[in-house]
Amino acid sequence: MKKQNLLLLSLVFICAACSSVKQAKQTAYNETHRPQFHFSPKAHWMNDPNGLVYLNGTYHLFFQYYPDSTVWGPMHWGHATSKDLVHWDEQAIALYPDSLGWIFSGSAVYDKNNTSGLGKDGKMPLVAMFTHHNSKLEKQGRNDYQNQSLAYSLDEGKTWTKYAGNPVLKNPGIVDFRDPKVRWNDEVRKWILTLATKDRITFYSSTDLKNWNKESEFGEKAGAHGGVWECPDLFPMQLNGKTVWVLLVSINPGGPNKGSATQYFVGDFDGKIFTPYNTDTKFIDWGADNYAGVTWSNTGDRSIFLGWMSNWQYANIVPTEKWRSAMAFPRELSLKTVGNMVYLASEPVKELNDILSETSSVNNTVVNGSLDLSDKIEAFNSQYQLKFSSEKLTNYSIVLSNDLGEEVVIGYDKQANQYYIDRSKAGKIAFEKGFGVKHTAPRISEEAGTEVTLIVDVASVELFADNGLSVMTDIFFPNKTLTKVSIKSADGMILKNLSYSGIEGIWK
Repeated sequence: MKKQNLLLLSLVFICAACSSVKQAKQTAYNETHRPQFHFSPKAHWMNDPNGLVYLNGTYHLFFQYYPDSTVWGPMHWGHATSKDLVHWDEQAIALYPDSLGWIFSGSAVYDKNNTSGLGKDGKMPLVAMFTHHNSKLEKQGRNDYQNQSLAYSLDEGKTWTKYAGNPVLKNPGIVDFRDPKVRWNDEVRKWILTLATKDRITFYSSTDLKNWNKESEFGEKAGAHGGVWECPDLFPMQLNGKTVWVLLVSINPGGPNKGSATQYFVGDFDGKIFTPYNTDTKFIDWGADNYAGVTWSNTGDRSIFLGWMSNWQYANIVPTEKWRSAMAFPRELSLKTVGNMVYLASEPVKELNDILSETSSVNNTVVNGSLDLSDKIEAFNSQYQLKFSSEKLTNYSIVLSNDLGEEVVIGYDKQANQYYIDRSKAGKIAFEKGFGVKHTAPRISEEAGTEVTLIVDVASVELFADNGLSVMTDIFFPNKTLTKVSIKSADGMILKNLSYSGIEGIWK
C-alpha cells in the first residue's frame, strides 16, 4: 500500500513538473513577434546554424548562441533536436568557450567507421569540427586567432568531449580562417573539409579528421565579393543521373539587398579541386533575411538546407526583448536547368504538410482590382500558407495588413521582371535606417509557371516562386499582427487555383 502511494505521489510530481515546463514554454513563445512554427531559442541571442546532422531518427541543430544576453557575445554552441524538422526541443548547451577561445561556427558528422579513433566500446562517435576564436589574440593584433578544433559525443549528441589534441588545423597566419564544413567523400575515401579563408574557400582532406592536408583554393575571382566569405558548404546532388557538386558561400556584407546573404556555385569536384560550370553570382535566397545556411549531413539522398532568419545589418537591434532571431523554415534543395545554366531551387520541406490545417481551395477566381481574403485568413492569426497560380503572369501584389494601416507587400513587377517584398510600412522600422525598404529578386525562369507559395509566421514571410528558383525571406515587426490579406492587380488577373491553410504552432 505504501509503495502504491509513493508511486502515485511520484506520478503527481512528474505530471506537475511536465505541466510547469509546458506552461513556461507557452509563456516564452507567446512574446510579441515570436515565430510560432520556426525554431527560436527560449531566450537570448542566436545566429548561425551549426553542426546539422541526422542520426537514428533525430535531426540535430546546433547554433551560435550567447546565453547571457540578447546581443552577440562570446559564442557557445546551443543545441536543439527534432524528429520531423518541424517540432523542436531545446537541449542543454553543447559546447562552451574555453582557454583556446570562443566556439564559432562549424559542422558535425557521424563517424560510422570510427576513422577518428574517438569511438569507444563499440560506440561510434558524432564528431564536431568548429572554429576556436581566441579574442585575446585578436585584441593583441595577431592574425592567427582562429583555429579548427574537434569535439566528440558517444551518446548521440547529449554530451560532448573536446579533443585533447586541439587545435587540429592551425591558422597559417590569416584573419578569417573559420567555419569548417566536413563531409565524407566515397570517391577518394577521405573526409573533405571546406573552410572559409578570407576572400576564398580552401579545401583540405583527411583520413582521420585529425590530420589535414591542403588540396586547393577556389573563389578569389568568382561570385560576389562585397564582404568576407564565410559558412561554406560543399555537397553532391543529382541532376539527370549525373552527380553535380554545389558550393554554398555566405557573404557579409554584399548581399543583393544589402547586408548578408548566401551565394552558391555548381560544378564538379574530384576530391581535390572544385571546378564551377560558371562563376556568375547566384543567391539561394534573394531576401534580406536568410543567411549562413548549410545542409544536414547523413540524410541520404535528401539535401536539406537551413538558414538563419536575420541580417547582420540589424540583427543586434531588432525590437524583440527576451530573445533575438529565429531560423528560417527548413528547405528541400533540388537542381534545375534553365537554358544552359544549372540553378539551385528550394521549397519548404514536405514535413510542413504535417502541421497544415485543412486546405481550402477555389478555381478560376477573378481578381478585378482587389480580392479580399481577410475573412478566410484572419482566423489563422498570421500563421498560414497561401498558394496561387494565374493564367498569365502580370503585375500583382499580396498585401498583409492590420487596422493600423501597417502592411507588408509581396508581389511581382512585370516590367522589371522581378518579385519583391516591401516592408517600408511594416510598423517598427526606425531601429535601423535600411530596414524599411523594398527588396527585389529576379525572375529566374520564364518557363517555370506562375505558382507562388507564401508561408507567413507572425513576423516573417517566405516567398517561393518559379518552382523554387526565385526565393525571398524577410522579417518585419508590426505594432499589431498583420491578420488581413488581399490580392491586388490593377491589370486584372485570373487565379487558376487559390488555396490557403493555417499552420499550427509548434510550442504547445
